[in-house]
Amino acid sequence: MKKTSRRSFIKHTSVVSSGLLILPNLYSFSANNRLNVAVIGVGGRGRANWSRIPKENIVAMCDVDDNRAKDGYNMHPNVRKFKDFRVMFDKMHKEIDAVIISTPDHTHFAATMAAMELGKHVYVEKPLAHNVWELRALKKAAKYYKIVSQMGNQGHTTNGIRLIKEWYDAGVLGEVKEVHAWIGAFNFKPGNYWTKPDSFPPPKHLIPDYLDWDLWLGPSKYRDFNTAYAPKSWRGFYDFGNGQLGDWSCHTLDGPYWSLDLGMPKSINVNVTNPMTKHNFVSEKSVVTYNFAKNKNRPKVTLKWYEGGLKPDLYHDLGIDKMKPYNRQGMIMVGDKNTLITGGRPNNPRLLMSDSDWIDFNKNAPEKIIPRIKDETPVEEWVNSIKNDTLPLSNFEYSADLTEMALLGCLAQRFNADLEYNADKMKITNREDVDAFLKPPVRKGWSYGEQF
Repeated sequence: MKKTSRRSFIKHTSVVSSGLLILPNLYSFSANNRLNVAVIGVGGRGRANWSRIPKENIVAMCDVDDNRAKDGYNMHPNVRKFKDFRVMFDKMHKEIDAVIISTPDHTHFAATMAAMELGKHVYVEKPLAHNVWELRALKKAAKYYKIVSQMGNQGHTTNGIRLIKEWYDAGVLGEVKEVHAWIGAFNFKPGNYWTKPDSFPPPKHLIPDYLDWDLWLGPSKYRDFNTAYAPKSWRGFYDFGNGQLGDWSCHTLDGPYWSLDLGMPKSINVNVTNPMTKHNFVSEKSVVTYNFAKNKNRPKVTLKWYEGGLKPDLYHDLGIDKMKPYNRQGMIMVGDKNTLITGGRPNNPRLLMSDSDWIDFNKNAPEKIIPRIKDETPVEEWVNSIKNDTLPLSNFEYSADLTEMALLGCLAQRFNADLEYNADKMKITNREDVDAFLKPPVRKGWSYGEQF
């Protein structure tokens, strides 16, 4: 948790747009200091989030899928239920302090911006939003409305990611010029998180009576329902999700992004096997190479992301037995003094050295100077930050940038295109057709935050 109050944070960051009313935080804490929380997205990751804060008041639940939400609804029979978060806010905004958003990627932004415009604190599942413009608008709006924001990338609350940064800052790794990260093959199967339809476009299926398909689509253009989209396998379609890179980079790349202060890439190169560009569907194998320019604290950095079961040569060079714990997912930061490795999340980093040297290192490891968060998930850290007037470390000021880096790589995958990026102008300079997807159009009735 940052040792910085929200008041201090806002004071030292510029207000985005003059002339707009800055809403106060509208606390409605009960006498026992419990937050009144609304939940948008009740099942799946939603339940994993709201179930971690049993001492708070769940005052509203919203889900377009009654089947996915039914267990949560049964656990909270007296809580008001909604299908449309816009209706929920219209009817209950005065009774809500904070909102947990755990919906598919393409609906994160609309729900989050609507909540912030009402002065509500927001917790959002990763990846934070579905395109780059949404990320930048959320980042600006969180400052403007002075709310406590948090993205749900669990690894950012761990001791492990703090070790990575402390070791790097202390010079343990030396200069790091290359980073490698990988994730295993897709498991395409009906009912899985990854489902490949038999044909494209997917044929029309009967909409289940428990699903409001129009609300599920939200800001995306209308199309016929197919079970390959919902309830779980939307991540494979770029109109709704962002594939493996969008889903996992906020975990796997969090450590190097934070410790190396990577910022935005200058360019991205991609090698895609069997691209599915015309279908807006994920490809089975790809390598994405991010190229980061030198800054005042580090040299140029090349970060490579491998997916679909591909792995860097370095993985094999280190020996299969040594790499067995990282067979499915992992990340390596290559330094000129030492090399660091973690799994898919930054929870348990170690240095690649002999067991005896590793024991000796831990006996004399750098001082732990970053405050630890004891036994807390991101949603618990967020709640405590609201109550203590602090900012969690994965607030939108940080998490929007981490996600922007990820989504640029997703665009390279989606269009099988090498990209040149001007971060200051938020512009892909070599592909006008891809640049248009930094802010794609939305359906009528779903525009929020245009002032940002």
